[in-house]
Amino acid sequence: MFVARSIAADHKDLIHDVSYDFHGRRMATCSSDQSVKTHSGSVWRVTWAHPEFGQVLASCSFDRTAAVWEEIIKRTTLVDSRTSVTDVKFAPKHMGLMLTTCSADGVVRIYEAPDVMNLSQWSLQHEISCKLSCSCISWNPSSSRAHPPMIAVGSDDSNVMYGGKVQIYEYNENTRKYAKAETLMTVTDAVHDIAFAPNLGRSFHVLAIATKDVRIFKLVPLRKESSSTGPTKFEVQIVAQFDNHNSQVWRVSWNITSTLLASSGDDGCVRLWKANYMDNWKCTGILKGDGSPVNGSSGQPSAMNTVVGSTVQTSQSALNGSAAGSCQNLCMVEEHLDYNLVFLPPSGRPQGRVQSTVMPSPVPRLSPHSLAVHSQLPQSPLSIYGQLPQSPLAIYGQLPQSPLAIYGQLPQSPLAIYGQPPHSPLSLHRLYSPSRALNPLPEHD
Repeated sequence: MFVARSIAADHKDLIHDVSYDFHGRRMATCSSDQSVKTHSGSVWRVTWAHPEFGQVLASCSFDRTAAVWEEIIKRTTLVDSRTSVTDVKFAPKHMGLMLTTCSADGVVRIYEAPDVMNLSQWSLQHEISCKLSCSCISWNPSSSRAHPPMIAVGSDDSNVMYGGKVQIYEYNENTRKYAKAETLMTVTDAVHDIAFAPNLGRSFHVLAIATKDVRIFKLVPLRKESSSTGPTKFEVQIVAQFDNHNSQVWRVSWNITSTLLASSGDDGCVRLWKANYMDNWKCTGILKGDGSPVNGSSGQPSAMNTVVGSTVQTSQSALNGSAAGSCQNLCMVEEHLDYNLVFLPPSGRPQGRVQSTVMPSPVPRLSPHSLAVHSQLPQSPLSIYGQLPQSPLAIYGQLPQSPLAIYGQLPQSPLAIYGQPPHSPLSLHRLYSPSRALNPLPEHD
């Protein structure tokens, strides 16, 4: 089931990128309209950092700069590039607060924030010369020690007619630099977007590429000799290749489990791809810019990928567009099995293109109390299983409220440990009357 509704994008020109935050509750867009005078040129990309670093965003622009934001406050501007900055991405959170940019001059730059509490200070850690105009970058999200940090770089350089438009760089602990590990020579057309799939414990890597079609590659690391100090070599396998868009593909994005790939292209459609148990990739859903299924297609994924609730947002101009669609941007948010599709077309652009696809991490749906994990538990921090009383030391059963009352129904005297002794603090083993308790004890022969 697909539901469409209109929103006001509040942009007056082409929208180049749309990005959701980690929880999928806030959305950032960037455009060529320069409505917010933070960049003096078109803003190509916008991205969010992991929420453990706060509400931090980064943007890049044709004006040769990248900007770092905290909420809506600009904290710093990175001005090292001599040409247009075409993409910006934060590194995986286990690497700390690091930011990567690529530019049309063929240089990838990696910055680090020494103090996450002071986002105005960023230091340039690495510069990678790719020798080709860079259009997009993607970090390998694997946090395994068996996989060193790795970056994929795509190029749209029209001056190079031969292959090698995608290059893989890997960090070397010995030299403390990034070195080229692999070049995908079979990619000969301009690359518009590139995305590593979440690793999830695999021994290999999966890479999706948006060019004139959609391509999925598998990178299998070859075993290194113990004396080798160079970068890892890979066996490159092309897993799938789709030309269903019949046009340029602008964005590709994975879901959090790397089981579903979304792509968007010049045909104005969003297509969802999934592999079966034989690792054969099939199209499981198609959407037009107005949120309706394409003619001849139900638009519904298979049972394992059912779109439970999807929300398509588009401007009025898109609703009046042709069958080819008039969407410029798309975001895809995954919350468990709910997929929310957001189309943001430019105003007055009846033949725009679908260019942006984003699938942030799922939102865990927790109970109101952080420690209440299973069933309806009480709110006491130490109450873990069952309906326990609220006393901090009451762990099992309905125990009395005295702090020292551990077993059974004990009296309330602090020194009364076993049985029903009298309540006088000095009466421990005999049952004295209240009057005798005040007299001296009798002498014994």
